[in-house]
Amino acid sequence: MVLNVGFYNFVASSKILALIRSDSAPMRRVVQEARKSGTLIDATQGRKTKSVVFLEGGVAVASALSQETLARRLGGKEQQPLAGTPEEDAMVKREQVEADTDRPGATDDH
Repeated sequence: MVLNVGFYNFVASSKILALIRSDSAPMRRVVQEARKSGTLIDATQGRKTKSVVFLEGGVAVASALSQETLARRLGGKEQQPLAGTPEEDAMVKREQVEADTDRPGATDDH
């Protein structure tokens, strides 16, 4: 079985060790180190990295999708859309809006 990490990028689910949010400073440092050492696969298509998938063999995959979305896909509770479709783009945008409203200090204008 494979996991769609976004935009026609897939990883073997049997090789996944962890799905981690990338918004903390320590995780950003881990991503930079992986990039420097050549063990990072960037599957974001230029979008903000929201999560990192760690695989066996020390490889890290940067994804523009949240770890919650990836976990749902991994658990089979969400149909995996074809990456790069309008559905995929809408999902990424929806997650970005949700992330912005979940930030400390964000206000509700309703």
